Amino acid sequence: MTSVKVYHYDAFSKEPNKGNPAGVVLNGDELTDKQMQEVAFKVGFNETAFPVKSEKADLGIRFFTPGHEMNLCGHATMATVYALKTKGMLGGKKELTIETRAGILPVKLHSAAEKEITITMNQAAPKFEAFHGSKKDLAHSIGLEETDIHANLPIFYGSTGTWTLLIPINSLEAFHRMNPNNKDFPAILKEMPKSSVHPFCIETYDKEADMHARHFSSPYSGTVEDAVTGTASGVMGAYYAEYISEDKKDVMNLVVEQGNEIGKDGRVGVQVSKNDKSYDVQVTGNAVFVEDFEVVLEN
Repeated sequence: MTSVKVYHYDAFSKEPNKGNPAGVVLNGDELTDKQMQEVAFKVGFNETAFPVKSEKADLGIRFFTPGHEMNLCGHATMATVYALKTKGMLGGKKELTIETRAGILPVKLHSAAEKEITITMNQAAPKFEAFHGSKKDLAHSIGLEETDIHANLPIFYGSTGTWTLLIPINSLEAFHRMNPNNKDFPAILKEMPKSSVHPFCIETYDKEADMHARHFSSPYSGTVEDAVTGTASGVMGAYYAEYISEDKKDVMNLVVEQGNEIGKDGRVGVQVSKNDKSYDVQVTGNAVFVEDFEVVLEN
């Protein structure tokens, strides 16, 4: 039997048990792929991250849901970098590169005080693919009616490292009625059956926020809802710049609120910069330590 120490951090929040929980296992290089998957399954968070050595970057990070490995995870990146920094494992570095399955991504750290650390991560170039399925079935799969979906904004699969279906919703009120039936997603998302679902609107609780969202997991992930999502917020920012904003500035700084309906109120900063081909997307957030615990592996 092998015992693995897991550190629980909440990302996109400075307050424990808000934001989005992530597990961080600091000795990732000592574990096999199968063991990483078993740890993630037993931890049960939306993602558990394993920092590993990299020959191409300052470090690598691998991300696992309870069901499978992910290419990239924003909140688990925040948690991992915060863990390494506060444990003195990054030295005085304020910039580093991270190897992920979505590519090599730069990360910057800003420290206002000892534990007041803000982390900015670059994301992969945004990609969009059209959704051609039934809007009615899609609405029903998250507990809504088709009339709750915005009539004039497109429904797109979007990715800055991980694919999610972006669904523009008319009003904030609808988010309280949402009740996802995740097992229905693959049959409706015919183009990308393993995609997660990300409804959002531009009405917010916090007047400082620009967008509000919820994030419902693919049934293959083994979870139902992701409290506050970094990668989905990033691609949502690119969607906002392309399809919603009337002010076509070269650089847009947005604030996304998420998790309110499930008691996990968090904030994600999103910077979208226009380039020759598309957009550069950065996500900014923080993290807080909650607890550590041991997971015993069968193998």
